[in-house]
Amino acid sequence: MKIIITGSLGHISRPLTEELVEKGHQVMVVSSKPEKQKDIEALGATAAIGSLEDADFLTATFIGADAVYSMVPPANYFDQNLDLLAYYHRLGSNYAEAIQKSDVKRVVNLSTIGGNLEKGNGILLGAHDVEEILNELPSDVSITHMRPTSFFYNLYGYTESIKKQGVIAANYGAGDVVPWVSPTDIAAAIAEEITTPLAGRKVRYVASDERTCNDTASVLGAAIGKPDLKWVIVTDEQMQGGLEAAGMNPRIAAGMVEMYAGFHSGLLSEDYYLHKPKVLGKVKLEDFAEEFAAAFNQK
Repeated sequence: MKIIITGSLGHISRPLTEELVEKGHQVMVVSSKPEKQKDIEALGATAAIGSLEDADFLTATFIGADAVYSMVPPANYFDQNLDLLAYYHRLGSNYAEAIQKSDVKRVVNLSTIGGNLEKGNGILLGAHDVEEILNELPSDVSITHMRPTSFFYNLYGYTESIKKQGVIAANYGAGDVVPWVSPTDIAAAIAEEITTPLAGRKVRYVASDERTCNDTASVLGAAIGKPDLKWVIVTDEQMQGGLEAAGMNPRIAAGMVEMYAGFHSGLLSEDYYLHKPKVLGKVKLEDFAEEFAAAFNQK
């Protein structure tokens, strides 16, 4: 198969590219950075250098492809002028235009837990809207919306809190159960989906481990030599204030707070538990804790 991978050589796209190349597929990786071309080619793939903001570039890149993996790259949450929802709408619309004009019939789109929600999901609303935009494509375009759960590597964001305050603090936590996921497990699921025929639309959740926040703190704490590490819950107002104090765009900070509140209330996980994967991924919290400890001790 000829498969287009967006996301350059990011956390998901690199292992996805490696697996698809290994299985003999013709892979083209889209990147906005010319310096990535040699790295892409070193993996046995072809590079397409250009911007996801350019629908004409995407259309030309997608022509002749059997399948496309689409994703919206992370934005800079500290950009005070960023309209995050508009960013998602713009790229989602570009993908839809390019898919239709290039006559691609198989799409695997990276969405998120909470992608089913029209409200109450905070910054995840953009991913929901991209799902809706792509679902407006003609019915002969088969689409799998991948909904990974909370990424293990988001836990790196609590490094400073652990070092300065000795705790993980957020407006969710303690006994809340969070389904965590590793990018390598997401990549494996995408590789399976993108090479499997499909008619219509499908949603697939991906998770690696399900743990309480208290348990998460204990495992991370043991790995970094802080066995008494706790995960404490703060108010929405305290969370908002902390994010703004760190320089985050206030509108995006509010979206983060709403998203975390959705984890605390269980809203974000409701649909996941109704459609959770029969088998969780291979990477467990203890595996990630080793990576976390290595990064924590370097800083």
